[in-house]
Amino acid sequence: MALGWWLAGLISAISIVGLPWSRSCFVIGKFALWPFGYEAINRRDLSGRIDLGTGPMGLLGNVIWFLVAGWWLAIGHLTSALACFVSIIGIPFGIQHIKLALFAIAPIGMTIVPVKGTH
Repeated sequence: MALGWWLAGLISAISIVGLPWSRSCFVIGKFALWPFGYEAINRRDLSGRIDLGTGPMGLLGNVIWFLVAGWWLAIGHLTSALACFVSIIGIPFGIQHIKLALFAIAPIGMTIVPVKGTH
């Protein structure tokens, strides 16, 4: 799935308008490769203030993202989760894929931070 995120990042980098999504795709791709010890949270919850990504422009960006790439990345994560749930060893990875599927639907206004107590 990390390769899927990086492909979405390359495709969105083709246009100047897609560059903010492109950078995020590469960050999320790295998170998809090793999601343990990190979590995705809303930047408003982290900083306590509204910024460009957590306000109305972020909502518009998330709608555009969902229509262009978010739905197929979410489906990819859900499919990967189902494949992981086949074995007991894969269950933790499947749970992370479900979290990433929710993150893939609306990533704008979110940030990836270490889980408290792990770093």
